[in-house]
Amino acid sequence: MTTKAGNPPSPVEISDRQAIADILHLHCRGLDRADSAALQSCYWPDAEVDYGNYVGPALDFAGLVVAALKDNYELTRHALSNMLVDLQASRAHCETYVKADHLLPGAALEMCFGGRYLDLLEKRDGQWRILHRRVVMDWAKTREMEDLRDTEAFAEMAKGGHDSADPLHNFLGNGGTP
Repeated sequence: MTTKAGNPPSPVEISDRQAIADILHLHCRGLDRADSAALQSCYWPDAEVDYGNYVGPALDFAGLVVAALKDNYELTRHALSNMLVDLQASRAHCETYVKADHLLPGAALEMCFGGRYLDLLEKRDGQWRILHRRVVMDWAKTREMEDLRDTEAFAEMAKGGHDSADPLHNFLGNGGTP
């Protein structure tokens, strides 16, 4: 993966890398906003995933994971970093670090996950999508937390949520106007 490290990428490589990053970030949004359509749009129809307790078709996974996240957590927040992409024509191997925070019902506990996505992406008809994903867990922990969302300092601030409850949907529906 690091054989080209330090060499300036071509304009096509820059474009491909940005398209790949966009897909991976959209996947995070799909998880955090409980949007199975967004998740499905990140995968090719023949894609497979390996999330440990689920190994199988990615399109089926999208619906299952959204239901599980909504049933088990008030909110989640997936953040990506350290993305290394090895481009090979119309395929790319990508290792991306993920930190995912999960707010448990009642907001007294938070489950924190640190791991990596090992993705095989494929470019078809000019579009990149995930063909295979394997999730690697590096660590996970649960910690107590104090929910400050309704305190005086944050009471009037817009709050995140699943589905259409999140301010994002109104923002996008109004052409980007808050």
